[in-house]
Amino acid sequence: MRILFIGDIVGEPGRKAVKYLVPKLREQHGLDFVIANGENSAGGSGITPKTAEEIFSAGVDVITSGDHLWDQKEVMELLRNEKRFVRPLNYPPGTAGQGSVVIQKGSLPPVAVLNLQGRTFMPVLESPFQLGRTEVKRLRQQVKIIFVDIHAEATSEKIALARMLDGQVSAVIGTHTHVQTADEQIFPGGTAYLTDAGFTGPHESVLGREIEPIIKRFLTNMPQRFEVAKGHVFLQGAVVEIEDSSGRAIGIQRLSTAATEGPLA
Repeated sequence: MRILFIGDIVGEPGRKAVKYLVPKLREQHGLDFVIANGENSAGGSGITPKTAEEIFSAGVDVITSGDHLWDQKEVMELLRNEKRFVRPLNYPPGTAGQGSVVIQKGSLPPVAVLNLQGRTFMPVLESPFQLGRTEVKRLRQQVKIIFVDIHAEATSEKIALARMLDGQVSAVIGTHTHVQTADEQIFPGGTAYLTDAGFTGPHESVLGREIEPIIKRFLTNMPQRFEVAKGHVFLQGAVVEIEDSSGRAIGIQRLSTAATEGPLA
């Protein structure tokens, strides 16, 4: 099985890039399943049912999220009704939504997608290590292919979590920093790893936002409006090849694909 994971989708440019590029990438890489982090898809902050549907209609099978989960009030509809949308598992008991999901497409093996959020330099949630280990144990009773999005700031936290889960999940891919790392690898137990998938959206920017207001904020410390930028749009992420019978990763390839044609050229 070949799974594409798409790094944080930022605003309308990111959504358009997904719509334009995912069908091409599906054909080019023989993709069977697509996961995308969509927590910045609505105006660059948060997600709504409308932006989620746009992402799903482009060919994405599951959307993950992170610390911007609550930035749009409409997210509650997704949390209540959309089984293909997951929030970080390590919110307290009683929080709306789900932290993992199992999806089966036709005759393909079922895929579990687990979303966790780090705690270092992030809002404090329950331990992603304790809850993640327990949830993986539960999911392994149902499926062999488990894909983890760890939405976290600290590289050490992402690596430590992935090392803990090595041999128990198929892949651990990091999100949140919007800067793609070059450390893709397969750990000894068969778990594919990448510290950060990067982001999908305008790269002539500061992490997807217009440049000048952010520079002005750093210079003056005065509040600014951080609008989503427009230029140099890329889709970033990784393709992970997984052995169906064991759930072990046998390949991982970073992607950074420019929208050089179509509406974003």
